[in-house]
Amino acid sequence: MKIAIPKERRAHERRVAASPESVKKLLGLSLSNLSVVVESGAGRGAAYTDQAYRDAGAEIGSDYAATVKDADVVMKVQRPLMASEGGELDELGQLPKGCKLIGLLDPLQTPEAVKAYADAGVDSFSMELMPRITRAQDKDALSSQANLAGYRSVIDAAAGFARGFPMMMTAAGTVPPARVFVMGAGVAGLQAIATARRLGGVVSATDVRPAAKEEVESLGASFVAVEDEEFKQAEAAGGYAKEMSEEYKKKQAQLVADTVKKTDIIITTALIPGKPAPKLVTKDMVESMKPGSVVVDLAVLQGGNCEVSQPDEVIEHNGVTVVGHTNWPSRLAVSASSLYARNLFNFFKLMADSESGGLSVNMEDQIMADTCLTQGGKVVHPKLTERAGEGA
Repeated sequence: MKIAIPKERRAHERRVAASPESVKKLLGLSLSNLSVVVESGAGRGAAYTDQAYRDAGAEIGSDYAATVKDADVVMKVQRPLMASEGGELDELGQLPKGCKLIGLLDPLQTPEAVKAYADAGVDSFSMELMPRITRAQDKDALSSQANLAGYRSVIDAAAGFARGFPMMMTAAGTVPPARVFVMGAGVAGLQAIATARRLGGVVSATDVRPAAKEEVESLGASFVAVEDEEFKQAEAAGGYAKEMSEEYKKKQAQLVADTVKKTDIIITTALIPGKPAPKLVTKDMVESMKPGSVVVDLAVLQGGNCEVSQPDEVIEHNGVTVVGHTNWPSRLAVSASSLYARNLFNFFKLMADSESGGLSVNMEDQIMADTCLTQGGKVVHPKLTERAGEGA
């Protein structure tokens, strides 16, 4: 059995799907004639050398084609490049029919790619769709990566902030602490709150989910929300945020606008699975902030929470720095790759059948059923069958 780890080729991606540690663990599984092939240079962005992979027992593939040839499993960070994207390399087209593709495949935003996996005869599994259940926590790549993104967002905000972060009392006078407002208190938002608090900031946060209030306050931040009846019912299945009514949005926007005027640093993290990011910070709000303030938009890849943020750009608007990096985990590629590689290994163990020495996908297992996109040449995920043209 061959597991392939190709180099990532999408823009701004420095992560890799396996670490030398995870390679050792994969090779320790009771699978027949198991080999792990890592494409040469795949780990360079995450500070993993080809020799480190060799020392862990991996073989080194000379290029993409050699790495994925005859592979039974292909582990990736981002979805494979397709011929329709006009790049130099058609990654999907070179995958062996029947292989299992595992990665952050972004299926809700790219349903056309899911259909292409089915057409190529590739059995695909999306790590983004991992169910929020206790047994899946060590496989939850969204959480592991969002945690790092939340941390890095505060570090970048502090770097772009022209004043001190904590309160400093000196003989020459007192430097006031930075006032930080975190919008969205999921995994990334909570880590941003914790990091900003550690740096000495005065932190407030908002979220449409009632359960977030207790979490925010437990980290020492104040909670900002219009707490009406709609707010009390505003949590979808699985712990995700759901879309709010226009009336609620207006009331919340006014409260947020008043908070923004007193804020030095805003960090936005609000996302709704499969939908554009909600607009939380308007142009007028940005212009109401003091010159030298910073807005960091973690949702810019899905349209952004801030009206003026630009993908992969750091701009200045009316004296306010607006940061719009699209791949925050990649900015901490060493840690992000290490955690993601462990997520993948823990997920792959569910497929590894020690008795037969092969692979076995139990579709009665909720983890497998929730993450499987395509199987046997068909789109099988309930959320995607209609969108991918396979019928309701």
